[in-house]
Amino acid sequence: MNNFKVHSLNKKSLSLTNDGHLSFFFIGVGSAFTKKLNQTNLIIIKGQDHILVDCGTKTPQALHEIGLPITDIKNIFITHSHADHIGGMEELLLRNRYVTRTKPNIIINETYQHILWDMSLRGGCAFNEENANDVLNFHDFVNIIHPTHLRGYSRQTMEAEIGKINIKIVRTKHIPDSSNSWESSFWSSGLIIDDRILFTADTRFDPDLIKDFDAVFNFEIIFHDCQFFTGGIHASLEELSQLPDKYKKKTLLTHYGDNWNKYLNQIKKQNFIGLAKQMVYYDF
Repeated sequence: MNNFKVHSLNKKSLSLTNDGHLSFFFIGVGSAFTKKLNQTNLIIIKGQDHILVDCGTKTPQALHEIGLPITDIKNIFITHSHADHIGGMEELLLRNRYVTRTKPNIIINETYQHILWDMSLRGGCAFNEENANDVLNFHDFVNIIHPTHLRGYSRQTMEAEIGKINIKIVRTKHIPDSSNSWESSFWSSGLIIDDRILFTADTRFDPDLIKDFDAVFNFEIIFHDCQFFTGGIHASLEELSQLPDKYKKKTLLTHYGDNWNKYLNQIKKQNFIGLAKQMVYYDF
């Protein structure tokens, strides 16, 4: 029996605090090109602490529709640089600097900091004003928290604490489709939260990611990337069905397409918990 509860918003607005339990609120569960779902971005909440995991193009509007201004977000983690994961970041940064005049925290290592700022965000943010006779830099918009590198794991792993929330950042195998390992892949990462929950974010089929880390942490739940066709840069339902039942029985599938209702029987037959749902809390 899975050790979590699911409940919907019972207020008009989303709260970023709770009584101290670990909670996931999925803003969306859809793929990059979904039209019926929001993109797979979520908020981790525990007591007075929260972390927004990814901020895609739809996220500022989705949060507005449930009564949460994007400027209320104080802590951010970004898994990788596709638009469904960073497309809302420019709005978040500009509204904080020019409307509320605040700086959120971002957990990011030095390598990805360069990728995110210089390859994506700098063009829309750096040139709006000058600071000390120079254009703005990432530090003008956010407080940067560099995670600590950990040893003893089968792949690059880092750790950070946001209040009472512990996250371990693990490298994943996402892009390009020709990469044969996480080491040869462009930057992308998943998260282990409080040593209890694995959120893979976007990843190709990578059984070692699950096997190696579940052997250490014995996850309560795995939220796993899933598409309904095989090939490309995401794990497919066909591939994930090859996993042993001990993993599938604690896996909820995310980042799926608008045609999800055609696959419900197959998902049930393969002994997955099911599809993760958006705009609900998963309480642990």
